[in-house]
Amino acid sequence: MTTDNNPAATRLYPDRPFVGVGVVVWRGDEFLLIQRGKEPRRGEWSLPGGMQETGETVFEAGAREILEETNLQISNLALVDVVDSVNRDADGRVRTHYTLVDLVGAWADGEAVAGSDADGVGWFRLGDLTDLGLWSETNRIIRKSDEIRQG
Repeated sequence: MTTDNNPAATRLYPDRPFVGVGVVVWRGDEFLLIQRGKEPRRGEWSLPGGMQETGETVFEAGAREILEETNLQISNLALVDVVDSVNRDADGRVRTHYTLVDLVGAWADGEAVAGSDADGVGWFRLGDLTDLGLWSETNRIIRKSDEIRQG
């Protein structure tokens, strides 16, 4: 875990990718999103999640991040997909590089509240996706997670 005052700054122009874990949490026919409180994409709705820490599995990271960001306990975690997020500057150099491991899980307990990394939380339905202005990959992951959870 980074102890720097500005962890995002240490991720610029990296010499390796960083592993992020996001989770589509379902409660019945609703899925959970957070409103991002930090860059990148501050103020936008996104999947809750964060960086995998040394020594934890992807599934442990997903459950920990959901608890930290939303105060929820989750169960039945499964892999949805892996997304590469590589952003280059005007000179073509890699500015940021994240390997995003997206999971699907079921709400098990708790009331959703925004943690320190989020400005808000909300439950949404698939019909809301067109109005949320989500990154195209987030839309795809949510839809794919719905297919996975329904078998």
